[in-house]
Amino acid sequence: MATKALANAVAHLSERFSGQLLQATDPGYDDARKIHNGLIDKRPALIARCRGKSDVVDAVKLAQELSLQVAVRGGGHNVAGRSTTEGGLMIDLSQMTGIRVDQKARTARAEGGSTWGQFNRETQLHGLATTGGVISTTGIGGLTLGGGLGWLMGKHALALDNLLSVDLVLADGSTLTASKEDNADLFWGLCGGGGNFGVATSLEYRLHPVGPMITGGVIAYPFSEAWDVLRFFRDTTAALPDELMVFGGLIHAPDGSGNKLAAPPASSSLR
Repeated sequence: MATKALANAVAHLSERFSGQLLQATDPGYDDARKIHNGLIDKRPALIARCRGKSDVVDAVKLAQELSLQVAVRGGGHNVAGRSTTEGGLMIDLSQMTGIRVDQKARTARAEGGSTWGQFNRETQLHGLATTGGVISTTGIGGLTLGGGLGWLMGKHALALDNLLSVDLVLADGSTLTASKEDNADLFWGLCGGGGNFGVATSLEYRLHPVGPMITGGVIAYPFSEAWDVLRFFRDTTAALPDELMVFGGLIHAPDGSGNKLAAPPASSSLR
């Protein structure tokens, strides 16, 4: 793609774009292109840091106009690096973090750039939560549309099982809402099918009373004890109630020492 064509398109779009349009020579470009997996080092031709749905629509239309490959960045945690692209357009939702909780209906709608840490902070004001990621900086969109494992899944199922609706920007720049009542086939595809059906600008979730008191933590043993630890883990978890989530594995010490440990890395129980 010609640099001049990109420059002209960006200049035209910037007249109405409320977010940031970053090219390789712009300040902040290198920070904006970073994702969680530091082994991925791709350089998008353009990063569109959107502030709202209209920005996303314009970014999608620009990609169509210039035949650019599109990658959508929420939290940027995809291990394979699918939230970025080499020479294409990264649609960065990280500035879109609005969250609205309906305490009476026990629902929450969050913009597509929200992380689980931000989501949980807002819902816990009301003693509510839903199944989300085990890492606070993970984006809600990627985790939910991919299935959504989390601490509460033993009692409240996967994140996608608590998904009520999704606002989408489709490949042609049109917008719609998908739910069990509206565009039901598309909603079915979204639930576990990933993000290739459109850009999820907001997601609505069912919430459940959780906390405010929970128990959780790491119980670690020397690697030499792994056989006994994992055998105990296997036998014990077979009889635990659904409310208690325990994960066991072989890990490295979180202090950066590199020491090998055998641990149920974390546990969480509801009270």
